[in-house]
Amino acid sequence: MKTSRALERMVDQQIRRRRVRDERVLKAMLSVPRHLFVGEALRDRAYDDCPLPIGEGQTISQPYIVARMMELLDLRGDETVLEIGAGSGYQTALLAMLTRRVIAIERIGSLARMARRRLESLEIPNAAVICADGTLGWSADAPYDGILVAAGAPQVPGMLREQLTDGGRLVVPVGGREIQDLMVYRRSGDEFEEFNDGGCRFVPLIGRDGWEDAR
Repeated sequence: MKTSRALERMVDQQIRRRRVRDERVLKAMLSVPRHLFVGEALRDRAYDDCPLPIGEGQTISQPYIVARMMELLDLRGDETVLEIGAGSGYQTALLAMLTRRVIAIERIGSLARMARRRLESLEIPNAAVICADGTLGWSADAPYDGILVAAGAPQVPGMLREQLTDGGRLVVPVGGREIQDLMVYRRSGDEFEEFNDGGCRFVPLIGRDGWEDAR
């Protein structure tokens, strides 16, 4: 696999052509090698247009949806962002390039440790990975300018709404365990404007204010 060529092709064919226009997002996608965040056996598929398993029943999301969710956050570079569902740390690494600080929550300990190792190996200093119930957010560093949820929720967890700053954006898949709508909420005081960006498919958001673990 010619990594640089595969990475460029991924961004051009899977992301630019689907009308992701935020140049900062596109630059970040070109700068973080996706193959470093999947297992050795899947590295030849790392730049395919699909999610890939990372263990523990979880996946690394499709490159397009990763880029689109970050574009919907409308980041400028000085924000503190909360990520729910860090997985192996791929989107965490990307968000770290686009923001001042990232707090990433991952409920599965082995994946949280994996994400930390990968971020450390890439010398990314402005991201912290915490093993906790993501449906409760992380109040210690709240409020957040943006919150990105990389798992499908039955409804928007109330704690995430509370931890969003005025003017901030929350991007979250909402719907059933299998199929969701990618929803964007912008806080204005105690009100939330909402926008539906279309259908999507994520693993379920497990936790107190999400789905029960069916395993």
